[in-house]
Amino acid sequence: MQDEIIQAVLSREDVARYLRGGAGETGPQARERIHAYLDELRTTQRYPIYRALKHPLYPILRKVERLSEGSPHIEAAIEAGCRVVYISNHKSHLDYLVEPLVLEDNHIRPPVIAAGINLFGGPLGILHRHVTGAIPIRRNTKDPAYLVTLKAYVAEVLRRHDLFFYIEGGRSYTGELKMPKTGLIHATMQAEIEALAIIPVAIAYDLVLEDRILSRQGVKRTQRPFSRELAEMVGAAVGYRTRAFVSFGAPVSLDGIDVHSRREGLELSRTIRERIGLLHKVLPTALVAQAMRPSATRREMEGRVADLLDVLASRGANLGAVESVKQAVEQGIEQLILRSVIVPESQRYRVRDRTLLRYYARSIEHLLSASRQSGARPH
Repeated sequence: MQDEIIQAVLSREDVARYLRGGAGETGPQARERIHAYLDELRTTQRYPIYRALKHPLYPILRKVERLSEGSPHIEAAIEAGCRVVYISNHKSHLDYLVEPLVLEDNHIRPPVIAAGINLFGGPLGILHRHVTGAIPIRRNTKDPAYLVTLKAYVAEVLRRHDLFFYIEGGRSYTGELKMPKTGLIHATMQAEIEALAIIPVAIAYDLVLEDRILSRQGVKRTQRPFSRELAEMVGAAVGYRTRAFVSFGAPVSLDGIDVHSRREGLELSRTIRERIGLLHKVLPTALVAQAMRPSATRREMEGRVADLLDVLASRGANLGAVESVKQAVEQGIEQLILRSVIVPESQRYRVRDRTLLRYYARSIEHLLSASRQSGARPH
């Protein structure tokens, strides 16, 4: 299968044009670079082995309750004969484990996942290349040889597999929904697949495993070794339990879009990001983090959360995890105390970790910013 994909990539007109040389390179030089990138992108999915991985990973996965909604959108697309492209936000390294397993929970065929190349070192790299079938992606590169190879490779993979990738590129270090990266969306558009369903996906956790690690960095300054991040995550997993909500939306239409227009590709990216933002489950930890002040009583927080929910409902937010104001405040307080974000003090609650509190508050900021700009206030 891989040799077939490689040959198909080399036969594509955009790649063949580059192989003829130009832009300061001879034909042999261009050919050497293209083949090197194809060797890097080469991946194989062995799904029976991949499916069995959940057993050795059980000590981690048992800490995460998987909940999903919207799978009928995918089933309808598959029944219509569509190739499916899943585009998700990116919260945690657990996303790579949770979201494919949610698809399996719903008996949906497995996609190939596009992941940052930093995840392809050591034993994990062997796992991704020869079991999960993940495609290693170099983010933020402007090398034309790489970009033409990547787009062609994605196009050929899409002729044979569904694809799953993250619109933000890397994880959010601030908790907020980041602006979209457009490279893989352009590659998907230009694949010229006749029947294509782009499914927006949102993942949200009550508590993110590496929340403290991410929030303290704030922004990604350098690429840290994944082995170090993994060791930190193992330490953070002590006593950790959470719910993971994975929401699938209706397909985003490509009707009338010029697949070769960068402007229309950018507009499509923004539309997908907006859909993901609306699908993103609003959770008690985010509500309490938004409602919290340096110190506050439970009654004060209940009043602010009630106002927040009114604003969020007007924005069409996904409020399915909120049964009542009282339930949201009780659950949010409990979880943030367990995470040492707030502490009880007499009849009030005090902020202990302001940075982490902001991290959770920002997870619903995309739903509140438009209301604030128009003059509405959540509290």
